[in-house]
Amino acid sequence: MALKIGIVGLPNVGKSTLFNALTRTRAAQAANYPFCTIDPNIGIVEVPDERLNVLKDMVKPEKVIPAAVEFVDIAGLVKGASKGEGLGNAFLSHIREVHAICHLVRGFEGGEVIHVEGSVDPKRDREIIETELALADLQTLMKRIDKEQGPARTGNKDAKLALILLEKIKAGLEKGTMASALLLSDEERIQLKDFQLLTGKPMIYGVNVSEAQLSSASPDAWRSTLGLASDAPLVVISAKIEEDLTDLAPEEAKEYLGSLGVMSSGLDRLIAAAFSALGYITYFTAGPQEVRAWTITKGMTGPQAAGVIHSDFEKGFIRAETIAYKDFVQLGGELGAKNSGKMRSEGKEYIVQDGDVMHFRFTT
Repeated sequence: MALKIGIVGLPNVGKSTLFNALTRTRAAQAANYPFCTIDPNIGIVEVPDERLNVLKDMVKPEKVIPAAVEFVDIAGLVKGASKGEGLGNAFLSHIREVHAICHLVRGFEGGEVIHVEGSVDPKRDREIIETELALADLQTLMKRIDKEQGPARTGNKDAKLALILLEKIKAGLEKGTMASALLLSDEERIQLKDFQLLTGKPMIYGVNVSEAQLSSASPDAWRSTLGLASDAPLVVISAKIEEDLTDLAPEEAKEYLGSLGVMSSGLDRLIAAAFSALGYITYFTAGPQEVRAWTITKGMTGPQAAGVIHSDFEKGFIRAETIAYKDFVQLGGELGAKNSGKMRSEGKEYIVQDGDVMHFRFTT
């Protein structure tokens, strides 16, 4: 499953610069999974995972296929977008199609780029975007409430339950609480996905700062500045520096980041934050033809994980020959793991773990 992330924010906060850096960096590093332009504002890029490189060196396959992330550069929203201002409705519909939202706010001062609101105020900018998303969702909720009221009055149990949740979400939005931040039961969270709300999507915040700000930038301090909860997913990033890194070889890029007092690329941290927010993990298949990373949701069983490769694998699932990544590496690969008793035969109830190296047995 390709993770789809929409980059949103006010105009001139650095979304396109960040998007360009994402696509060009991954294109340069992933010969087997090149940057693919679907539309002018959509790009598919590889998920950075050092484990894939280790498996590649051990197995020496014909090709390596990393997991993929699809980024959508959504044009800047403005005040009134929910009422059709600017390119409002069209771009709100684009947001509806993504799995998660990267909300980029401007943290850098000065420069030639004029702020659309006339001044740099990250908290205000965050509130403008989230207000527009909430107003759009309130319109959606009112239509859905009207739709469910009739069946609820005639005793339809599902409609009654839907109405209770719809009213809860509506009350939260009117108080400024995003649907994703509400305290909901597991059943309610499943139902929330069915409503396709903009504010129900996981939100990762990106703060675009200058080179001078980067080395001393504290995520906790920025959370406070933006008025966010202490556990809100947030990545401090310099889109301009990330764009500059695309011209450097990997070792040079690492050295350059080190000179700025930064240990890792903001793009890598952004993708990692998105994976975490969505509860995604990775398992691997490894053989002489290819080594490949597969993205699944945490908690998936063996048959469900097999179904990500092909639906026939899930339908005819017999067992999964499974080796933990750590054992695979320490024991020199599949043969060493098998001889040491570390290859396990897992059945239909097995919950796949992050890093599992798997081979599926199935009937057709």
